[in-house]
Amino acid sequence: MEQQQKFYPVGIQTFSEIIGKNYLYIDKTGYVYRMTHSASKYMFLSRPRRFGKSLLASTLHSYFEGRKELFKGLVIEKLETEWMSYPVYEEIYGRLDGEVMLNDRLTGLIQRAYQQTGKQVVVLIDEYDAPLLDVMHEDKNLPILRNVMRNFYSPLKACDPYLRY
Repeated sequence: MEQQQKFYPVGIQTFSEIIGKNYLYIDKTGYVYRMTHSASKYMFLSRPRRFGKSLLASTLHSYFEGRKELFKGLVIEKLETEWMSYPVYEEIYGRLDGEVMLNDRLTGLIQRAYQQTGKQVVVLIDEYDAPLLDVMHEDKNLPILRNVMRNFYSPLKACDPYLRY
């Protein structure tokens, strides 16, 4: 039986596109399953640039959307039995007029998604360090940006009861 030749997904970081267009995909879904079924709600991935963090975040995104059809033939297909869909987008759950600051928007979004669906929320943050790397050597902007990012991430701890991952 002849196998179909697969092409490398050069520059493509979206899991659904790689699978949908039948590009070569090195199956890491066994790791995805272990990560998402561990005792930890929080996962920090520290890997060098161009090492697949965005693709992994996209894979997690598809997994948490419950898109079982994308994982056909991959390790996780045999491991996962539930395939639940978790809240994903702000457009769906809305934003209140008073939620101007990033921390207020994130807190409100997490709470509304939880209230509207009854399911804990998944928060995936890709390129978390990009804004800091952009101003790392600037004495003036670094403290300002650091404060903005602190305000953005601080709601996650307070929203712990509403978070799945």
